[in-house]
Amino acid sequence: MDKILSLAGFQLKVKAYIELIKLKLTLAVVFSGVFGYCLAADVLVWWKLAMLIVASISITGASNIINQIIEKESDKLMKRTAGRPLPTGRLTVGEAAGFAFLLFSIASFLFVEVFNVRAAALAVLSLLLYGFVYTPLKTKGQVAVWIGALPGAFPPMIGWVAATNHFGWAPGILFAIQFFWQFPHFWAIGWLAFDEYKKAGIQMMPGDGKTTETAFRIMIYTLFLIPIGWLPYMLGMTGINSALVAMVGGILFLAQTFHLMRTCTDKAALQMMFGSLLYLPIVQIVYLFDKV
Repeated sequence: MDKILSLAGFQLKVKAYIELIKLKLTLAVVFSGVFGYCLAADVLVWWKLAMLIVASISITGASNIINQIIEKESDKLMKRTAGRPLPTGRLTVGEAAGFAFLLFSIASFLFVEVFNVRAAALAVLSLLLYGFVYTPLKTKGQVAVWIGALPGAFPPMIGWVAATNHFGWAPGILFAIQFFWQFPHFWAIGWLAFDEYKKAGIQMMPGDGKTTETAFRIMIYTLFLIPIGWLPYMLGMTGINSALVAMVGGILFLAQTFHLMRTCTDKAALQMMFGSLLYLPIVQIVYLFDKV
């Protein structure tokens, strides 16, 4: 009986640790990193790709843990976060910090030993910006979204640099696409969670409420995706087909922001959020298939 209880307790701990790294979000980040690596690499080395996945999961998971340690108290105030491992006490701050350090160590070792110091530096900078700059700033004002968009746009650039060991216009363009994509994506989430964020003292939208003015600002940032989507083709990274798909995707995404401006409803914001979740992976996959 004691062994059964012990096993059950162990399984609950493992489940809590998996929740702590926000696995679904982490895998989305990893996908962007793998995209950048595959787009840059002349020849895919599968074991290196596997190591990139492990390193990316580790650095992203560590960042997410730091975020939750800092936001432990505010997470208790919001319904969508109150059930996380730290607010519920399923894991202690010490356990979470130890796990974050372990993941950070794994990621740092792999990026340096398997890839290169430049990719490692970008990964560490991403963690520092997300965990120690963006997270505390979330209660200070809307500037947090700008800061948070920086590490959020790093993954495809990290993947590119891991494959090539150099910077340049190409990884910069991949960064720019993901950078501008994040604003409508996170502002749609901010719209849907506006009341909960307000209760926790967090301001995530570019306005004072669910208004036409706020929706207009969201539209402006979405507009950037249409010309930026052409840049990989113009730099000779991809073919014309992917540029056309990116343009059509950008126009459809933009149409959703117009719908939000017209209606100012949670339903329109939810549709826009799902649209953002489709736009980025579809465009990245098409870029890969149309790689020059």
